[in-house]
Amino acid sequence: MLRTKKEILNIAPYTPGKSKIAGVANPIKLSSNENGIGCSPKAEAAYKNFSALNRYPDATALELREAIGKAYDLNAEKLICGAGSDEILELIAYAYAGEGDEVAYTEHGFLVYPIAARSAGATPVAVKEKNYTTDVDAILKAVTSKTRIVYVANPNNPTGTCVPSSEIARLRKGLREDILLVIDVAYAECVSMPGYTDGREIVDVTENTIMVHTFSKMYGLAALRLGWAYAHPKIIDILNRIRPPFNITGPALAAGIAAVADKDFLKKSIDHNSKWREKLFAELENLGFKPLLSQANFITARFGEQKDSGKKAFDFLASKGIIVREIANYGLPEFLRLSIGSDSEMEKLIAALREYKK
Repeated sequence: MLRTKKEILNIAPYTPGKSKIAGVANPIKLSSNENGIGCSPKAEAAYKNFSALNRYPDATALELREAIGKAYDLNAEKLICGAGSDEILELIAYAYAGEGDEVAYTEHGFLVYPIAARSAGATPVAVKEKNYTTDVDAILKAVTSKTRIVYVANPNNPTGTCVPSSEIARLRKGLREDILLVIDVAYAECVSMPGYTDGREIVDVTENTIMVHTFSKMYGLAALRLGWAYAHPKIIDILNRIRPPFNITGPALAAGIAAVADKDFLKKSIDHNSKWREKLFAELENLGFKPLLSQANFITARFGEQKDSGKKAFDFLASKGIIVREIANYGLPEFLRLSIGSDSEMEKLIAALREYKK
């Protein structure tokens, strides 16, 4: 009989946002934090015009790394690209944690963190948040001699909450040198909160910090699975040793290079997100749904005090052809996460919310 590692059997498979409603041909999908206005036309053209399908892509993603470096003013030698940021988050766990080790993350943090930890044979440790927000003091208290990695999403998914960069710096200072701090900034471009940075200044002065980013949100390239990270060359070298060869397709590389250079689309995307995030927050608050203050491209709100509050609201919105995200698997059954969609989608969502409240 085949033997499976016991850690694998303890993994609950990741459940993505739903995309279909029975009997509805074209539902409004606001369940996966995708970009409501699409992607850069230049990125789409680069993808469609890619013709060297018989050739392996550049295994080092050099041109993409250089394009990211130019756009973000970062050293390309300190960058690594992955098949989505998820792949990089997993590579980090494989490289720096194993049996007998602990991996800390916040209690409502991205579910890929505990999955990556268990896949590596390590034990995930969920740390309590404060008002659905990262609590640095709680993380520091949760650290033990077995802790090897701390994952922090800032802004966090699925709560959308954010802490100033001074708190992330305080966390790094309070951790031992042999603990890798992973700053997941998938939603960095969405942030308008004063005192926020993506953490590069911490990476620049340490050898035990990595900042992880993605093309799936404000760049709108979720279908291509494209992510990147910035860290000390020693960390990049380690991750490259276990990174699958040719992990990013040629068309994805081409689209990423074009996307990161299209500053006009990025601004349009950010402006659209900011406008509707503010409008949706105000509407949810006026309707009494208790939204969390989000710095991402979604808003998470509490729809009641009962455990089935989120489910009831989800079912009603689904009856109107609108799919949002249930997050009971994050320990938040009273809440729903609502992604920012297109103008028309947001107008229909708000109309449905008003009807639900009647």
